[in-house]
Formats: sequence, C-alpha cells, structure tokens
Amino acid sequence: MSGNSRVALITGGGTGVGRAAALALAGDDWAIAVTGRRTELLEETIALAADVGLDPDRALAITADVTVEADVAGAFAQVVDRFGRLDLLFNNAGTGAPPKPLDELTLDEWQRVVDVNLTGSFLCARAALAQMKAQDPIGGRIINNGSISADRPRPNSAPYTATKHAVTGLTKSLALDGRGYRIACGQIDIGNAETPMTAAMAKGVPQPDGSVRPEPRMDIDDVGRALHYMANLPLESNVLFLTVMATEMPFVGRG
Repeated sequence: MSGNSRVALITGGGTGVGRAAALALAGDDWAIAVTGRRTELLEETIALAADVGLDPDRALAITADVTVEADVAGAFAQVVDRFGRLDLLFNNAGTGAPPKPLDELTLDEWQRVVDVNLTGSFLCARAALAQMKAQDPIGGRIINNGSISADRPRPNSAPYTATKHAVTGLTKSLALDGRGYRIACGQIDIGNAETPMTAAMAKGVPQPDGSVRPEPRMDIDDVGRALHYMANLPLESNVLFLTVMATEMPFVGRG
C-alpha cells in the first residue's frame, strides 16, 4: 500500500449502518476492514465495495465478536498485519433488548446489551488507541455510533438508552485522552435510518404519550455520507457530535 493510503476498521460492518459506512469509505479509496459475527454478510459487504471500485486487496472481512477480548485483539492484529496501520475505527456494532418494562427485563437481556454496546466499544477503542499511539505517523480517528435515544429515550428502552448514554461519556473521554497523540474522537447519533432494525417504524411504534404511530425513515446512504464527512476531516479538526436523522421524525420535542 502507498504511504497515502487510509485504513478504516468498521465493526458491525455486515449490515445496515456499518455496511453503508464501509461503502462510503470504499468509494473514496479507503482500505476497509469489516468485522462481525456472520461471515457471509461481511463477504457481501466486501463484494459491494468492489462494485464501487475498491481493489479487493484493499478490503478485509474478519469474523469477530466485539464482546470477546481475544476476538478484538485478533481483529486489530489482522488489520495491522494486512495494511500496516489504522487511521479510523468506526465503533458501530450494537444491539438492543426486547422492548419491555424495566421490571420485566432479565439480567441476561440487560447484560447482553451492556456487553455489546458498552464493553465492546471499550475493547475496540482501547485497541485502536494503542495502535494509533504506536504507529508512524502517529494518530488516527475514532468515531463511536451513539444514539439520539441516549438523551431522548423511547418507551421500554432502558438497556439501549443507558448504554448509549455511557457511549457518549466514552466519546468525551477518548476525545480528551487522545489529544496528545493526534487521535481525534467523535460520535454520530442516528435517527431512523432505513435498515431492517427499523422496519417496524413504517407500521407504527410506541410513542411517549402511549400512542402507536408510524415514523418516517431516511436513506441509509445519507448516514454513510455523514460518516464519510467526519472521517475525512484532517486530524486538526473534529466533529465531536453529529446528529443525522429523518427530518420529520418525532425527536425534537420528545421527552
């Protein structure tokens, strides 16, 4: 790879937001590595990246679970072994619990969301920070996938909301701790992107007033373009928080 090549690692890169981000970067000639638990979906992302012009030698699919420390270490080692450095981590992998009242949640349901959304983000950020400090030239960028639900929760969303609120704290801490090493950290908060996870919104989802109403969604490619903008800033500049959302969704005024 040339010295001007930029390398991105996207967790949860087999579907939805992660895939959209990977394709947006691939179309701008970033080398991309995508991780996730389902190999076939990661390979689909890599194939789509080739369709937008990315050389297959500059793409890597890594089957890994962000909740497993050894998987995370192995994924980062593969990226550095293949590409020599890491310029961007998009900490995207996430999950939610069944939408039910807090007093009906099981500990396993709660813990799974904490493990993926918070601990997984920590493990990946820790590995990225270490690599970006050690490489030459030093530095890089970490973008965490937060959520507008962090401070405007939906009904029956305590595990998701609590962990995404914690991710915001992680983002601020990383932005501070990375300053001396040319490591920028920001967060993208997404509202109603059109993915399989939001399919129910077209039929109707619970609102804070107890009603159930359909909600508009936005093109997932618009999220990819927003992430692409954040990723391409020089390290002297940073978007600390960016919200991209369906214009007419009930967010402003919610809660």
